[in-house]
Amino acid sequence: MNLNSIALLQQLKTQLEKFKARHPKFPLFLEAVSEHALTEGTVVEIAVSTPDGQNYTSNLRLMAEDIELIRSLKDMNV
Repeated sequence: MNLNSIALLQQLKTQLEKFKARHPKFPLFLEAVSEHALTEGTVVEIAVSTPDGQNYTSNLRLMAEDIELIRSLKDMNV
């Protein structure tokens, strides 16, 4: 890993810590989901509402490969 990659990872870690400080309940939510709801067939739905009233919603059904990716990222502490 070169110095640019290390610096980028450190910057990402700093930004993630700031995000957790601004939104302390969200990491707890993600932790609960990862412990209790990561099973094949689980539907994950994401809804976004903008200040001007626009709404966007999407969902996906988790497959075994998705769960493997999520667990790998979790093991990396991402």
